[in-house]
Amino acid sequence: MTLHRDKVGIAVRTVIADVLGIPHNCITDRTDLRAEYGIDSLEVMAVAAQLERVLELRVAVEALVQVRTVGDAVDALTDRQEAGV
Repeated sequence: MTLHRDKVGIAVRTVIADVLGIPHNCITDRTDLRAEYGIDSLEVMAVAAQLERVLELRVAVEALVQVRTVGDAVDALTDRQEAGV
């Protein structure tokens, strides 16, 4: 199953908002989750687990920890999906 970047972005923003308990409209591609919301490693693992289920894609927690913004995460997941990883 291949999703376009827009659909991956919607899934990522929705999952992040749900995990952090914040309104979905507060999350944009430019959102820096560490700087703005203080996301911790347990929350990143929860996001990764939910994204694996929603996107049917293996999500490396290490890859999500390294990204700075939500847009960076969307790009990384889109690239992984297109590569069939």
